[in-house]
Amino acid sequence: MKQFFAAVLLWLPLSVHAALNVFACEPEWGALAREIGGDDVKVYNATTAMQDPHRIEARPSLIAQTRRAGLLVCTGADLEVGWLPLLLRESGNAAVQPGRPGYFEAARHVPMLDKPARVDRSQGDVHAAGNPHIQTDPRNLARVGAALAQRLSEVDPAHAAAYQARWKDFSSRWETAITRWQQQAAPLKGMPVAVQHKSFSYLINWLGLREVATLEPKPGVEPSLGYLAEVAARLKTSPAKMVLRAAYQSPRASEWLAERADIPAVALPFTVGGAPGTDDLFGLFDVTLAELLKGAK
Repeated sequence: MKQFFAAVLLWLPLSVHAALNVFACEPEWGALAREIGGDDVKVYNATTAMQDPHRIEARPSLIAQTRRAGLLVCTGADLEVGWLPLLLRESGNAAVQPGRPGYFEAARHVPMLDKPARVDRSQGDVHAAGNPHIQTDPRNLARVGAALAQRLSEVDPAHAAAYQARWKDFSSRWETAITRWQQQAAPLKGMPVAVQHKSFSYLINWLGLREVATLEPKPGVEPSLGYLAEVAARLKTSPAKMVLRAAYQSPRASEWLAERADIPAVALPFTVGGAPGTDDLFGLFDVTLAELLKGAK
């Protein structure tokens, strides 16, 4: 009997697989990593859909998770510049530092919009590399997914075949879904919209919407009532069909403008978990399209 248990103990370490720890800065990248990684990864999301990803506190719990990570997946383009460098420095984890295979920036794999001609702090919260909110266009998630599958294979070569197989399956289902979403969104093409923050440039570009007003006087700067009144006056000559905000944003500005312009204020989930039914990437865009179409009626 003792020999039997000894044999079992010798066998267990070889049969138990330790999943790769993935630290995802935003929920969309955590969801994408789960699609590709399956049981071979253990994903930790540093933020939720109800948090502004620009402004996160570098808590000790986040430092601890960064220390344990084998792969860090973040947006980049300076979205996390206020908190990620501190996590990386304090974690002491050499594997996930910039320039190492364990450090992955999604924005490096997509064409960027809203690149400023020049950058200075008087312009507000601008990003030199372009608008970082790339996840609102599902085509960008496909581009990032291909690169992420390759990076997972490099960081964890023992499971490279599994990563590539899951990516192939996800990619096929994702392309089918994109075709469906684009067909559903056909009535939205050319529709004018106002936005509370420059959160939806990629969504607007994908669907062929027209952005006619932004409620913030400068990116990241809360609008005053006086400025909102100016926007409302402009909308009388260039009307919008709806005003859009992300789920994590305060509704005050968009609802104030919506009431005076007599248009709906539409809260979009923005990322995974931002509304009921958005527990994965497919649900994120199902709900986003449904809310846009409802607001357009």
